[in-house]
Amino acid sequence: MDVIDYLMDGDPAIRWQVLRDLTDAAPEEVAAERARVAAEGWGARLLALQAEDGMWDGGVYRPGWVDESRPMYDAWTATHFSLQQLVDFGVDPADERMRRAVARVRDGVRWDQPGSPPYFDGETEPCVNGVVLTIAAHVGESGDAVVKTLLDSRLDDGGWNCWAEYGATTSSLHSTICVLEGLLDWEQATGGTEEARAVRIAAEEYLLDRRLFRRRNTGEVIDPRFTMTSYPVRWFYDVLRGLDYLRRARPAGDPRCAEAIELLRAKQGPDGAWRLENTHEGPTPFEMDGEQEGFPSRWVTLRALRVLRWADATRG
Repeated sequence: MDVIDYLMDGDPAIRWQVLRDLTDAAPEEVAAERARVAAEGWGARLLALQAEDGMWDGGVYRPGWVDESRPMYDAWTATHFSLQQLVDFGVDPADERMRRAVARVRDGVRWDQPGSPPYFDGETEPCVNGVVLTIAAHVGESGDAVVKTLLDSRLDDGGWNCWAEYGATTSSLHSTICVLEGLLDWEQATGGTEEARAVRIAAEEYLLDRRLFRRRNTGEVIDPRFTMTSYPVRWFYDVLRGLDYLRRARPAGDPRCAEAIELLRAKQGPDGAWRLENTHEGPTPFEMDGEQEGFPSRWVTLRALRVLRWADATRG
């Protein structure tokens, strides 16, 4: 099967992005396919899991049923990660079903701790706030409070770390990529500010100075998992996520991406697809058909192909 045919045999959440990013389909064809995301398949299924109080699985960051004796236990069924997934699916924010879901969150959802602010005002951790900002930008909610928190929490080396409030002074690629995506999405949705744009561009250097996966001082691979393809990404960093961000942020390319691009290119299988190499463990709302660790992945393949399309267009 041709790799495009393989992708187009998937869920509407995949198909509309293939049409937009890989086949240069007409805008009306893209829009028609995108409209199906909220009505059928994964998007409709996830929207249907929201409760009347606006939450998914009884919690904002962690589900209501998670044992408090396991405070670091990650479950991807809660409100924050469900909203992140809906944005990844590309549910049209103008669709009445999505508008209703967002209104429930805006009007009724606050962070898990008593006395916490509303969801779209964000909280303290930059990796969380970066994702909140991406969601807010997608659905047309104000992200101004989150932007201020992010600009105020940047570390001296130019990035962010969710452990900064506990004394961390060195940035984390996990936290930094979440913030970069959020700032870019907010900037594209609203026009942004000069201050936020300057901070974002400077923070990109944190990734690029490390060639996206190597220690700046020794050249060693920071973490072997950074070289592995994953999806859904949640709050985790990997080379494909970094490249997919830079594809949008730097359309003219950057030579410091070259090694990461070739690493990604080498992972393409003889069938033209990429495998899902690293699943971030934790309960999920449901299994997405055809997405299993060690096997070809439509999500990874879609993202890899659009990165390589960008990379090839910027050569020479």
